[in-house]
Amino acid sequence: MADLDQYDRRILAALQKNGALTNGALSEIVRLSPSQCSRRRLALEAAGLIRGYHARLNAQALGLGLRVLVRVTLRTHTREDHQNFSRWLDGQPQVQAAFSVSGSADYVLDVRAEDLDAFADFLHEQLMIRPQVGHVQSDFVLKTLKDQPELDLGAGGA
Repeated sequence: MADLDQYDRRILAALQKNGALTNGALSEIVRLSPSQCSRRRLALEAAGLIRGYHARLNAQALGLGLRVLVRVTLRTHTREDHQNFSRWLDGQPQVQAAFSVSGSADYVLDVRAEDLDAFADFLHEQLMIRPQVGHVQSDFVLKTLKDQPELDLGAGGA
């Protein structure tokens, strides 16, 4: 892990919980002056430790209640096949996350859809027609037990 002191860890932990914190509010949480807090925050951003600030949306309330983990195995494993598949993934808004993995599949995709029909359309009209795709296995998420976007930084009291 990067060489961070307790104040940097507190800043990162607080911003993970609420990226909309003002510098004044953040400085109170971290127990630093606003100018020191601002300087450290800018340094953390410049170092690439903070990649951006986002609102966490409720997929269910927005009509994207179906979540499916899709395991994809490619037909062949050429560099070109992997690059083409990766480029194709970039243009698929229903794919929330994609991971290259070890094991029985080459990739695991986290897919959101309105309903079963919308997912079936994605599966049959987008994914399975890709020339690189050899095998697909879908696991439907029945209940989310834990979905924590924050990293454990050992911030100690933040």
